[in-house]
Amino acid sequence: QVQLVESGGGSVQAGGSRRISCVASSFSVTFPGYFMGWFRQVPGKEREAVARIRTDDGSTYIADPVKGRFTISLDNDKNTLYLQMNNLKPEDTAMYYCATTALWVGDLPPSSYYEYHYWGQGTQVTVSS
Repeated sequence: QVQLVESGGGSVQAGGSRRISCVASSFSVTFPGYFMGWFRQVPGKEREAVARIRTDDGSTYIADPVKGRFTISLDNDKNTLYLQMNNLKPEDTAMYYCATTALWVGDLPPSSYYEYHYWGQGTQVTVSS
């Protein structure tokens, strides 16, 4: 069974940086044909895509609200997905989740959280002004 475990969340002041991690087990981030992503959610709102990365070639997508501030990456040796968050804003406060698709056979990348199959438990990031 694939397991994803996030860590690294916490409290940070606006303008600061934080890197959160997601360690995978029973799954290798070097497996071709998968998408891994970061999502965030605040109470009462739908889960929002933040960034995704394709395991085949490392190509990435960054959502507009965080473009230029957040970076997604993989460390193959540590089997870990990262989200580097810079210039954090109070509106970035949320529970952050990592996720992976099952083997992806579609022509287009996943476009919504329901297309991801495995999820971590989340790590809370709180940005104070």
